[in-house]
Amino acid sequence: MHRRRRRTALLLSAAAVAAAPLLTACGSDVRPGAAAVVGDDRITVAQLEHRVNEVRSAQRAAVPDERQYEQVIAKTGTLTRNTLHTMVLDRVLHRAARDAGVSVTRKEIQTTRAGMAKQAGGSKALEAGWLQQYNVAPKRLDDSIRTEIEAQKLAAKLGADMNSKAGQDTFWAALSKASKKLDVNVNPRYGRWDAAQNKRVDAKTPWLREAAA
Repeated sequence: MHRRRRRTALLLSAAAVAAAPLLTACGSDVRPGAAAVVGDDRITVAQLEHRVNEVRSAQRAAVPDERQYEQVIAKTGTLTRNTLHTMVLDRVLHRAARDAGVSVTRKEIQTTRAGMAKQAGGSKALEAGWLQQYNVAPKRLDDSIRTEIEAQKLAAKLGADMNSKAGQDTFWAALSKASKKLDVNVNPRYGRWDAAQNKRVDAKTPWLREAAA
């Protein structure tokens, strides 16, 4: 993820990952069945597809009109790659937070969610807003809020002012360090992980071919 792309205040407030051609492997995957390996954590293709289907189901329920739903699908054509990006980055952030001695309690998540729901005009409005803006399914909202709190607490622990470039550099340097420790390995079918920039990028390998979306 680009350093300027942060969820809400830190990780979700900027533009989505740039669209790029889908890639399909012509040979065997390095780790069959894995979309990515982050340290000892294996993100399977099935887990990734499940997360994407959660978003699609929530979008379908929120937009019953067929034509409008097709427009939503068209606008979120890179959902699979963006979802994998988020799943990997969440784990990298968690490692950086753990290394810094930062943790998040259930009470903090509940308190933050209650405050956000009040500002949004209710729990349903909050869920709808995060689904529309960040492609977060309602059932994953607590997880996203936890990540946001974790990012804020990590920035505070590092003394990083996220309103300044120096602070942002400090924050993302900590994530880059954690990313390198975890030795993130993304299935070439979905691209590769750039530890220096903390983002998924499209792979450029001769045994991959572009496929129509």
